[in-house]
Amino acid sequence: MLSVNELALEIFENLAEYAEEFNAAYHELDNGARIVDCGVSVKGGYAAGRAFTEICMGGLGEVNFRMGHIGDYPMTFIDVFTDFPAISCLGAQKAGWTVKHNNYFAMGSGPARALSLKPKHTYEVIEYEDDFDSAVIALESDHLPNQEVMAKIAEEAGVDVANVCAVVAPTASLVGSIQVAGRCVETAIYKLNELGFDTKKITAGFGTAPVPPVKKDATRAMGTTNDATIYHGRIMLTMKAPEIKDYLDRIPSNKSKGYGKPFYDIFKEANFDFYQIDTSLFSPAEVVINELTEGKVYHVGAVNPEVTLKSFGLI
Repeated sequence: MLSVNELALEIFENLAEYAEEFNAAYHELDNGARIVDCGVSVKGGYAAGRAFTEICMGGLGEVNFRMGHIGDYPMTFIDVFTDFPAISCLGAQKAGWTVKHNNYFAMGSGPARALSLKPKHTYEVIEYEDDFDSAVIALESDHLPNQEVMAKIAEEAGVDVANVCAVVAPTASLVGSIQVAGRCVETAIYKLNELGFDTKKITAGFGTAPVPPVKKDATRAMGTTNDATIYHGRIMLTMKAPEIKDYLDRIPSNKSKGYGKPFYDIFKEANFDFYQIDTSLFSPAEVVINELTEGKVYHVGAVNPEVTLKSFGLI
């Protein structure tokens, strides 16, 4: 079986070796753990954002950029595709590991989750777990982890601390904007999984979303990065599952009762409490599905340029 940690390690090694060319910074801690800073104290950029996102996907997804438009406004768009949707999106990219140790906090994603099995139910559903002697984790944080944090990750992943590698970027950074917008396909796969659909039947996924402008603080950045997919994420899925027709009406974000406002406004109205937000909002705007068994094509949802541009501060 493919090892997402082995594949991601190749990307990490390249990023670490040529860190300066990525506007990144490489650090090796005294206990041997390795870190590449992609935005905490460095500029980062598109190249680092691509590497970060592909590491998140366990080396089973590819990322490109292009110039597109939202209304009359030119915007950078990220294009993501994978031929291993369940493994790359749920088994690696999903932000399913809350890394907490003393005063350190980060949202953890990436292939190290497939060693620590966080959360275990996800891996039972997709019937996958990794077996590799190195762990590669992506941390969404505005601070770099110290030796104790990396040792904790090593312990939970079941590897030696010298074999733990982390890429780190704040939400409010260019790499942060890129890697969250780069979760557009994952958002669709995640939604279908939450609906009880067997995501192993999805054979390929392609998605695109605008890369949102970087905001001044993490909370506002969390809003714009979520809105990139909620209001302007477009996804194409290929699958062998005629039963998908029973799930169509519940897939897109516009079916959520919270739909229609920028995420930051919704979050603020909920007193910044995630548990007060309708979780069905975390969905792509528009989805096309090619069902191969019957040769049918389905289309649900629509992009919302007005709310996207309002979120991004352009109107």
